[in-house]
Amino acid sequence: MARKYFGTDGIRGLTNATPMTAAMAMKVGMAAGAHFRRGDHRHRVVIGKDTRLSGYMLESAMVAGFTSVGMDVVLLGPMPTPAVAMLTQSMRADLGVMISASHNPYFDNGIKLFGPDGYKLSDADELAIEALIDGDIDLSPAPEIGRARRVDDAQGRYIHFAKSTFPKNMRLDGMKIVVDCANGAAYRVAPTALWELGAEVVAIGVTPNGKNINDGVGSTAPTLLCETVVKTGAHLGIALDGDADRLIVVDEKGHVVDGDQLMATIASGWARSGRLKNGGLVATVMSNLGLERHLAAQGIGMVRTSVGDRHVLEAMRAQGYNVGGEQSGHIILSDYATTGDGLVAALQILAELAWAGAPASELLHRFEPLPQLLKNVRFAGGKPLDDAAVKAVIAQAEVELKGRGRLVIRPSGTEPVIRVMAEGDDPAQVEAVVDRICEAVRVAAG
Repeated sequence: MARKYFGTDGIRGLTNATPMTAAMAMKVGMAAGAHFRRGDHRHRVVIGKDTRLSGYMLESAMVAGFTSVGMDVVLLGPMPTPAVAMLTQSMRADLGVMISASHNPYFDNGIKLFGPDGYKLSDADELAIEALIDGDIDLSPAPEIGRARRVDDAQGRYIHFAKSTFPKNMRLDGMKIVVDCANGAAYRVAPTALWELGAEVVAIGVTPNGKNINDGVGSTAPTLLCETVVKTGAHLGIALDGDADRLIVVDEKGHVVDGDQLMATIASGWARSGRLKNGGLVATVMSNLGLERHLAAQGIGMVRTSVGDRHVLEAMRAQGYNVGGEQSGHIILSDYATTGDGLVAALQILAELAWAGAPASELLHRFEPLPQLLKNVRFAGGKPLDDAAVKAVIAQAEVELKGRGRLVIRPSGTEPVIRVMAEGDDPAQVEAVVDRICEAVRVAAG
């Protein structure tokens, strides 16, 4: 059954436009609260947010919704998505909420929900909540309305947790690190955690004003980070996104290291120390074929899933893997977290650098990526991938690339865009294939 409001990562959209309105946020709070009221205990929901201007509005609306159905609310303020997941568990909450649109511009926002186990909700839970959103929800009697309170030490709790994932026999003394927090949720916790572990920290993207989240900073805009690393003579640069569940790294020469290279580094290190479970990792169809070949040469397996960290996590849980992620920098380390955690992943990379005693430019570029090209085709409506002419062009492209590359075509889960990706040993062939498919999609989309 298709979901009406929930996409691949919660509910997301342009603020003050359906579905991302205060009225909808309140209704989501009412519906999710009603769905997770199980038993006679005082029910509790934990709410965190990033630094978007609209976070205040949506937070207040969700507080109204949750308290109206008898749930007590714990407000964390600006906190990374993985911190919300972690605190949902540790505070024995019945539900966790993150108000964020991740790497999107400030005028978008979103709502991510976590169950009491700290994991994102199942399809069944999301469908049940959607049914309640569109129906009538019973309000609590006046004496049973919930209360709301703020937790002042939430940031300290997460910093302590993140530091606990770093090897206890290691410190970061003598290492200069530039950290770019995207003017987002980690603007306080990430620099503090690195400093407490001994690093000399140069922090950028740490002056949020409600409108500058992800604006020329963060994991989707690493140019400033690259320049700052080189200018300051840093050993490494770390870029998080707006809600800090994604990580991109920059080496000391100013070169970007993507999620595929980071997963290869972590998997190799964990295999060496006997920590890699099930002899492999989980990646998506977007990860470079070079990663798969590199891991295979070391005897490390790789399982591919559909795009989206929820699909990666589902495969990890079902098949017993403890490392997984996406090329974009979502890295899930299930020994520590129930979702992607940019800071925790960065600490694993720093541990590998400290162990190897080698510069990042030598250690982190683990393989030569195959030429890969991704183009997006925006469309107004309909299903252009169902068009017979588009299917024929795609079929021909698959024949051409067989044995020499891969083709991945998919609709975006968050916007009306068709993503066309190809990779292979011949860059000219890759570009020609992508352009032909994009043109066919444009024609079909009218």
